[in-house]
Amino acid sequence: MHMADALIAPAVAATMYAASGATTAFSIKRVRLENDPKKIPTMGIMSAFVFAAQMINFTIPGTGSSGHLCGGLLLSILLGPYAGFLSMVSVLLIQCLLFADGGLLALGANIWNMAFYGCFVGYLLIYRPLTKKTFNRKRIMIASVLGSVISLQLGAFSVTVETLLSGITALSFGQFLAMMQPIHLAIGTVEGLITGTVVIFLYNTRPELLKKDAPEGKFSFQKVMVILGIAVFLIGGGLSLAASKNPDGLEWSIEKITGNTEVDTKDKYADTVETAAKVQEKTAILPDYSFPDSSSPAGTSFSGIIGAAIVAALTIGCSVLFKMFRKKDSTT
Repeated sequence: MHMADALIAPAVAATMYAASGATTAFSIKRVRLENDPKKIPTMGIMSAFVFAAQMINFTIPGTGSSGHLCGGLLLSILLGPYAGFLSMVSVLLIQCLLFADGGLLALGANIWNMAFYGCFVGYLLIYRPLTKKTFNRKRIMIASVLGSVISLQLGAFSVTVETLLSGITALSFGQFLAMMQPIHLAIGTVEGLITGTVVIFLYNTRPELLKKDAPEGKFSFQKVMVILGIAVFLIGGGLSLAASKNPDGLEWSIEKITGNTEVDTKDKYADTVETAAKVQEKTAILPDYSFPDSSSPAGTSFSGIIGAAIVAALTIGCSVLFKMFRKKDSTT
């Protein structure tokens, strides 16, 4: 659901940057108040896991479309909504700057559409209430699917509203909405199943990551982190090669309406979009998750591994830079 710059007007883009920026600042403040340094390694490894998992586009049977994990709900289940949102910001920022996945102008909108709803709606309003009193495998899966479906429905709806406000006349609001909502219903269901499976694995091995008062798990914290780290390496470096080549839900919806997966930039926004594209060209060292001017699959594997490592480093580094976790004052 990564929006391209051609889908959004500068004024709408600036508004979404402001909304996402304010949410980021508020999340930093809340994480600092929580002051739980034990979250640092989990933030690093799970943000890397989400980055790697997003590289695997799964086919939606019978549609010619594909989808991928967003990850906001998964991160929030393990980290809380505020640390989860910040981890998603790291993922989307690296995807945009280093891999040209999603437009630079549209980054604020992409953060809002893909991170905000999963962290603050899917988790706070759906997952947490459903699992607060009764916490078991069945509840985890039901809450994960419902949370993912509703989060993606809201994200897809936001995309259609943002393009409407941007005056993208090539995409009729009614037609675009009729394409976006059903396909993201299917994608959200698959994401929910993936999210539920990962959470159930952690529930079986290290339930303390999900509930502080849970009994001690079968595996040590270090062992679980190693397992997840290996999963990141295998997914980003190997399974990413098997990703579906079909257009994702957003591109598929655009193609169904216009006959192409992209829309032409409006003349009055062309200079702004071109400027953003030039900046992104300079920062994107591995555009489209590949080596420049090469179709070698090694580029995809390298992108998956190095991208996940950079995301983990950025997430942990920002935790230190913004002093989100501090040593608690000792009492005498």
